[in-house]
Amino acid sequence: MATFKHTTVLLNEAVDALLVDSNGFYIDGTFGRGGHSSLILDRLGSSGKLMAVDRDPDAIEAGRARFRNESRLCFRHSEFSRIGELAEEMGWKARVSGVLLDLGVSSPQLDAAERGFSFMHDGPLDMRMNPSAGQSASEWLQTVDFEKLVRVLKEYGEERFARRIATAIVERRVDGPIETTSELAQIIDAAIPVRDPHKHPATRSFQAIRIQVNSELDEVRKALGDALDLLAVGGRLVVISFHSLEDRLVKRFMRDSARPKPMPKGIPLMESQQDKPPLKLVGKAVKPSSEEIAANPRSRSAVMRVAERVA
Repeated sequence: MATFKHTTVLLNEAVDALLVDSNGFYIDGTFGRGGHSSLILDRLGSSGKLMAVDRDPDAIEAGRARFRNESRLCFRHSEFSRIGELAEEMGWKARVSGVLLDLGVSSPQLDAAERGFSFMHDGPLDMRMNPSAGQSASEWLQTVDFEKLVRVLKEYGEERFARRIATAIVERRVDGPIETTSELAQIIDAAIPVRDPHKHPATRSFQAIRIQVNSELDEVRKALGDALDLLAVGGRLVVISFHSLEDRLVKRFMRDSARPKPMPKGIPLMESQQDKPPLKLVGKAVKPSSEEIAANPRSRSAVMRVAERVA
């Protein structure tokens, strides 16, 4: 298995916010190459436990090799949307001290041409975080309805030329599947009439197709709800997002979960009689420092939000 350099984003900030009890139970829902998990383990006490979850088999294989002698850590090869049932199997429901979700694609995934995530490396057009499950990007593009393709490019990529790009893809696929990342990038490049000087023309479309292929936003929605059920009072939910769609989901979930439920009009209730919201927001959104961005340009779009279970 190839070795890739990976720099963990907001490493200390995330673990500082997450670790409220050195002997608690923690879930790293997006293990990646173990940067956050490694620091969590450094700070865990002897009776603390950490569950590391990832749907990428390469990440799980690398993690098991790296931490083979670590008895406080258990691995689960799974989507992070299943953290609820995985934690219940461990007897952790409502007992978890912290859940960490570091969303997006890891550097090893982006840099491995055979995974098909990036237009910067020519390779098979796959994009699946778990290469053994679901449709590849190539397969999805070959069969998707035109209007749905336009909608995915618009909603998930915020691509203003979505209809032009979708038209070019549908016209090209008549001749057979689009099989490589470079071919898709060339189709998109030719379809776009105006270029952003600071961004590759395929950036938004690749993001949109990747989100669709991996059901990423549905995964986030499910995981956030499950995390709320898993946390003990005082437990923390820490989420790092890398694009506005994810961050809006996280921000809205935390904000709504930190507000009292609206009461029906005309029913006189004292404040003490109202249900307490389950979460409180902890601090403001955190972004990487200028030093971190200079050292790791991929961190520039990261936003970290933190909430604590209070009821």
